[in-house]
Amino acid sequence: MIDFHCHLDLYEDPQWVLSEIRKRDCDVLAVTTTPLAWEGTAALAGGEPRVEVAVGLHPELVATRHREVDRFKALLSETRYVGEIGLDGSKPHQASLDLQRYVFELVLSACESAGGRVMTIHSREATSLVLDHLEAHPGAGLPVLHWFSGTAGELQRAIDLGCWFSVGPAMLRGEKGRRLVHLMPIDRVLTESDGPLARGRGKPLMPWNVHDAEVVLGKILNLSVSAVQRRLSLNLRHVSDVYSRDT
Repeated sequence: MIDFHCHLDLYEDPQWVLSEIRKRDCDVLAVTTTPLAWEGTAALAGGEPRVEVAVGLHPELVATRHREVDRFKALLSETRYVGEIGLDGSKPHQASLDLQRYVFELVLSACESAGGRVMTIHSREATSLVLDHLEAHPGAGLPVLHWFSGTAGELQRAIDLGCWFSVGPAMLRGEKGRRLVHLMPIDRVLTESDGPLARGRGKPLMPWNVHDAEVVLGKILNLSVSAVQRRLSLNLRHVSDVYSRDT
């Protein structure tokens, strides 16, 4: 199972989650909300071979943590994965949108200077703006749009720009999410939990709950679950090979 967007450090008992990741053969990308969180999460993961840690600066926190962008840049040499980054245009965060855009620009420029990174990107109610920034920074790396919620037209633009997508049980519960996934190239899709922030059946989603997304993907694409799993494994292998550790 593949969880390409998980907030490992935010679980109530992350050490237990790590032990279950090992038992259940999960491949996990642990995203972080600040550079300081990256350092703590990297120490927590402790070189676990099935867990990669991404350095992030979450758009919802930019208003109070934007001064950490220099620390973000300094940590880029430590990982080939970046996230959670991006923009949030929802009402609670509209006031900081100009600052978010400034920070996102700095982040993408830093990724370009570092030779490119695999990036997991937040774009809630700001899809077109995110795509504008990505279009201006084609060398920033491989963009994976997490929990995509834009329009069909924005989705096509994202596809044309080479974006990938991570989808999870929470996204696939809604008709819009399932409709969008049907339009995504299957060879550019990965699964995610977004746990523990995303929830299912009243509980935080766990990395192994991506199996629910595998089942729904199979129904949408008229594929067996095993066929979906094989496709997702091939996709992850491609993403993992994009940037080597020495970039």
